[in-house]
Amino acid sequence: MKFLEKLQNLPEGKRKAILWSAVVIIGLCLLIFYIKNIRQKIINFKLEEIKLPSFQEEIKTLPDKIPEEFKQIEEKLKETPQPTPTT
Repeated sequence: MKFLEKLQNLPEGKRKAILWSAVVIIGLCLLIFYIKNIRQKIINFKLEEIKLPSFQEEIKTLPDKIPEEFKQIEEKLKETPQPTPTT
């Protein structure tokens, strides 16, 4: 308890300095832990785990999708009334 009493009796400037020093030290410890954790994840990272579709597969299915989308757009255009031009 005497430690807390000593801190309470210090001038405000010294108390702030002690507080910010503690914040900086804790922040540095957390930063070091974070960097070590990220480093470990990068080391253990395996590209095979990511299931990305290959571009060749996407290119093969692309021509099939385009005519369908054009047909849908044409149908929507036919359904919407056309504005009459005003002169």
